[in-house]
Amino acid sequence: MSGTWDALTDPTRRTIVEHLAREELTAGEVAALFDAARPGISRHLRVLREAGVVEAEAVGQRRVYRLAPGALDEVEQWCREVRSFWGRRLDALDTEIARGARARRQGQGHR
Repeated sequence: MSGTWDALTDPTRRTIVEHLAREELTAGEVAALFDAARPGISRHLRVLREAGVVEAEAVGQRRVYRLAPGALDEVEQWCREVRSFWGRRLDALDTEIARGARARRQGQGHR
């Protein structure tokens, strides 16, 4: 998965992925989204392609880019695991807070 993570560390590449998640775009259409030189955008697309995040298809003289099926499955799985980890801990914290509040209320009633 490190290839996917490495590819997504760059904000420009994340923005490209966000756009490709909505629609297929040619390299020129991707480049038009940014105030960057076209060769720089081409390098970003190559990094994403080599990491397996996007796919490119030659359509005539143009290359059409799309998000690769399952490209972000590993990232999604990682997010689920982290959410589950923190969800359990936050649930335990809620329980402890409720116990403390209940103990304070019970302690006030005995005074």
